[in-house]
Amino acid sequence: MISRRRFLEVSGVTAGMAVASHSLVAAAAAEGADDASLPPSLAKLKSRKDEATPITREERHGRQERARQLMSKNALDAIVLMEGTSLRYFTGIRWWGGERTFALVLPTKGAAFYVCPAFEEGRAREQIANAPDGEQPDVRVWQEDESPYQRIAQGLQERGIASGKLGLEETVRFVFADGIAKAASQATIASATPVTAGCRMIKSAREIALMRLAAQVTLAAYEAAYLAVKDGMTQPRLEDLVRKAHEQLGFTGGADVQVGEFSAFPHGSVTPQVVHEGTIVLMDGGCAVEGYQSDITRTYVLGKASDKMKSVFDIVLRAQSAALAAARPGAECGSVDAAARKVVTDGGFGPDYKYFTHRLGHGMGMDGHEWPYLVRGNPTRLQANMTTSNEPGIYIRGEFGIRIEDDMHIMENGAELFTPKPLSLEEPFGKA
Repeated sequence: MISRRRFLEVSGVTAGMAVASHSLVAAAAAEGADDASLPPSLAKLKSRKDEATPITREERHGRQERARQLMSKNALDAIVLMEGTSLRYFTGIRWWGGERTFALVLPTKGAAFYVCPAFEEGRAREQIANAPDGEQPDVRVWQEDESPYQRIAQGLQERGIASGKLGLEETVRFVFADGIAKAASQATIASATPVTAGCRMIKSAREIALMRLAAQVTLAAYEAAYLAVKDGMTQPRLEDLVRKAHEQLGFTGGADVQVGEFSAFPHGSVTPQVVHEGTIVLMDGGCAVEGYQSDITRTYVLGKASDKMKSVFDIVLRAQSAALAAARPGAECGSVDAAARKVVTDGGFGPDYKYFTHRLGHGMGMDGHEWPYLVRGNPTRLQANMTTSNEPGIYIRGEFGIRIEDDMHIMENGAELFTPKPLSLEEPFGKA
């Protein structure tokens, strides 16, 4: 999983920055060269991997049945899923194939079928065996000189829905959507999002448990790295500590670290940075537990925070609490954003997006960003067992930025955070 800052470095760094970055990476390597063992705060971490209970075939079967109910409600005769998260969600299949078509067609009525490159049939059947229909799957292969779209059109014809309404999952690439539309020319192409989002937005008890564990793991990794921070530590070294802490806990994870004035860039800067006493440090990242994501931000100061930093932190913390209080079944997503934004504006950091420059939060699950979105104007009403981030922030360019982010679970009568809030910039892992 490439971090936001790493992506920026790869795609947009200048030659001068690249040289400086190389120097800091070398310095980070030197920092760790004499460390034969992990810092004590990391070494004492224990793996929690055995606490993660995988999603079962039976649960995925239930997801497909729920999808069929939503397909009927939205007048869809079938949906098409291809490489990506929704395919994994409904089947457990992890597929990659580039420009070659691999698809699951799930009709509202009747058996599903797969369309697969002939030379990939073995790899496909290995994974399909664990899918809900894995005992007797309908797999239709196509050779390299044949059209996979004709296989899809043929399957629709055999199901009696050649002229029906076909929903495409939103991440299906245009080349595939165009091919399907031309081969199944009698069908009406529509969005499958009411089905895929309708299923994935509402989490089961097992999904909630996996996300709770992911959030707890990331917070523990952050705390262990924080306890090992020293004045003069480079940004890459601190990020490496977060990564290693996640590994100690049994999972793959990490964080982007931004220091001082660069913490005012919500998704980071390409400028190399070093931690010093009295400067803001912002860590934003997460991990995956059985495919389910955490997304947590902690902001702190090594040493003593200034009065202005403390004041801004207090406003951000109160904004997060206001959003948590506003989040409940039936509340509009936009109203939760408004609750947090009012606190920030009333604190002198308005109007609108002037300092709180982004939406309050995003849905979470198997993707780090998915439905629903806590943003102004979104009328979507929250439902029990939705999960989102709750991440207000204030960003003062040229000085510092402060964000507090925890993962939020909508319950029957309100909402909870999966992790305890920080107490202060100087006690970021105190138990509130």
